[in-house]
Amino acid sequence: MPKKRSGGGLTGTQQAAKFLGVSVLAGAVLAGIALPAFGVLGLAAKGTVEGFDEIPANLKTPPLSQRTTILDKDGGPIATVYSRDRTVVPLTDISPYMQKAIVAIEDSRFYEHGAVDLKGVLRAANRNAQSGGVSQGASTLTQQYVKNVFVEEAGDDPDKVAQATQQTIGRKIRELKFAIQVEEELGKKKILENYLNITFFGQQAYGIEAASHRYFSKSAKNLKLEEAALLAGIVQSPSRYDPVNDTEEATKRRNTVIQRMADVKDISQAEADKAKKTEIDLKVSRPKNGCITAVKGAGFFCDYVRKVFLTDPSFGKTQEDRAKVWNQGGLTVRTTLDPQAQESAQESIKKHVYKSDEVATALSIVEPGTGKVLAMGQSRPYGGGKNETYMNLSVDEDMGGGAGYQPGSTFKPIVAAAALEQGIQPTQSYPSPYQMDYPSPVQTCKGPWSGTDKVENENESEVGPYGMKEATAKSVNTYYVQLISQIGVCPVTELARKMGVERANGQPIQQVPSITLGTQEMSPLTMASGYATFANRGTYCTPIAIESITGPNGKEMDVPKTDCTRAMSQKTADTINTLLEGVVEDGTGQEAGLGSRPSAGKTGTTDFRLAAWFVGYTPNMAGAVWVGDPAHKKKMVDITIGGQYHDKVFGGAVPGPIWRDAMSGALDGKEAPGFNTINIPNPEKDKDKGRDRDRDRPGNDNGGNGNGGGNNGGNGGNVGEGDGNNGDDKPDPGQGPGGFTGDPGAGDNGGGAFPDFP
Repeated sequence: MPKKRSGGGLTGTQQAAKFLGVSVLAGAVLAGIALPAFGVLGLAAKGTVEGFDEIPANLKTPPLSQRTTILDKDGGPIATVYSRDRTVVPLTDISPYMQKAIVAIEDSRFYEHGAVDLKGVLRAANRNAQSGGVSQGASTLTQQYVKNVFVEEAGDDPDKVAQATQQTIGRKIRELKFAIQVEEELGKKKILENYLNITFFGQQAYGIEAASHRYFSKSAKNLKLEEAALLAGIVQSPSRYDPVNDTEEATKRRNTVIQRMADVKDISQAEADKAKKTEIDLKVSRPKNGCITAVKGAGFFCDYVRKVFLTDPSFGKTQEDRAKVWNQGGLTVRTTLDPQAQESAQESIKKHVYKSDEVATALSIVEPGTGKVLAMGQSRPYGGGKNETYMNLSVDEDMGGGAGYQPGSTFKPIVAAAALEQGIQPTQSYPSPYQMDYPSPVQTCKGPWSGTDKVENENESEVGPYGMKEATAKSVNTYYVQLISQIGVCPVTELARKMGVERANGQPIQQVPSITLGTQEMSPLTMASGYATFANRGTYCTPIAIESITGPNGKEMDVPKTDCTRAMSQKTADTINTLLEGVVEDGTGQEAGLGSRPSAGKTGTTDFRLAAWFVGYTPNMAGAVWVGDPAHKKKMVDITIGGQYHDKVFGGAVPGPIWRDAMSGALDGKEAPGFNTINIPNPEKDKDKGRDRDRDRPGNDNGGNGNGGGNNGGNGGNVGEGDGNNGDDKPDPGQGPGGFTGDPGAGDNGGGAFPDFP
């Protein structure tokens, strides 16, 4: 029986002899390369050396995850995003000092042995036996590279990473077989290049180029001796030898690497002594990753681009496939963002609404005819700090936004367009009294709707008859209630669908007459894209944010294109353009006017002034501005926004100027084409019974209550359930008797239902 040490087990010499003996007995020599002891023990478990040959030698090297660069339409950088910060570089762009340092400290016999270093195995076995543990490993640089490939392939899946790094004989055998393959196919220099590009150097830096920039703010090809030695030393334990957090420990490790380089004759002892006396001089570049780094306030647009990539089948059949491509990175994404429009949008937002205000604003601009998203911004910056948010207030819920906001009277032009498509003439006149019962029944796609609610205009002096032109300019509620009652709800919801105008929460627009007053929640991007249909003379184009994508291999990827379809006739669109020019010229949207440049648009203010809008366009740009409380709680009454006090907020008074300033800058230097308009005569009236046109129409502060409301009905009066004298603060559309979204219900007098939604 062999002698044992006092602590138990064989002596170091006996351990080494056993390893060597087993290797020889197993006949484990493949292509002239001796197998290490752990490999042979694994083979013994399988029974024969032939079992080793059954392991497939087809290491599939995954593409290394790299930075993805997001650019604007002119090629200017917007942001850099990555799953792993890495920039792959050839060996010729890596300092010779770095090459020598990593070989010296990790595998000094790298150029002398094959995939496995038998001497290293025996040496490690001897030292481990003497220490009674694992004090030294025996993996070659090639084997380490193979393990890193397994880790890279695992991605961010913790279970797969654990499998790739688990200390088992089976994994070691597989690693060994692939290492032999790699040695045969790649050669030493390519293995070294791959290793330096794949390995982790701490501080979120993968690969030597990222590490060099992270710690020294320079390229890897410019690393000096002491800098290269520092980085080479980090690899063994990135957390322990992190020079940012523990300079002393990192210095000791660096000096160990330097001395090792001298021992293997890569540098002279004099060079080593000089380098070891040099203090660590870091020039740290902090990690800059993700949409939070976006310039010109484009963080939300950046996030929208990411969402588009992850949800569009063009980039992969499944969500998992698309996420894998995005996380691997190395992409150059050219987007539709117009830097001039984006900068103008953010400047306007910053001027009119402060990030610390009680309410926020969001703005989206699109290009009619192409669907290109040109700008996207909001007053609360992208981030997780105070007065910041990661919620994109411009987009639908499934793209990173919220449930949307009632657009108020900005929905009325869609009703008008649907009526024109049904043969109603733009000269159509209705009595339009100050207050009236809601016509009932009203036809919907699902059958007739019936109710006994009331609706009223802004003030008692606002009495018809009105034609469509004046009713639109003044945003007369009772006119539009009669208009939708005549044509029915179904044509309106069908046209809205053709224009891409859908609810932000993904639910269908409800089949209720109250949609004419803008009770269905929408997002700014949706409204901007919908109005672009008018600007494009009736043809709707789906919004797009990506122009092109170049993959890490330099090849162009297929990207989704806009889908343009006719939503209405040119005549209908031209008529709406004529109507909405009137809104800007002498209606509720005068403060949004662009001077000599032709423009059109519509104001909107919702019940309780929880939201105010201006959606407008020129023939070459369409934009939507929303102002309000994202939580739908703050009423914009007696409020200061952007340093300006407002007793009541109207769509023309706050969103209008934001739109005006943003669009003026975005369009500066661009052509100023006019609209195709038609002549729409007004019905004769004895006198102007309209209201002050310098402001938008406010809502009724007491709120509507529908059938279920009462004296102070909450939002239940127009979009959801009401319950007696005090309507719900948080409406639940379609859930109850109040307003026009559910069946008529009982309640106290429904007077004051449906205040103005201009």
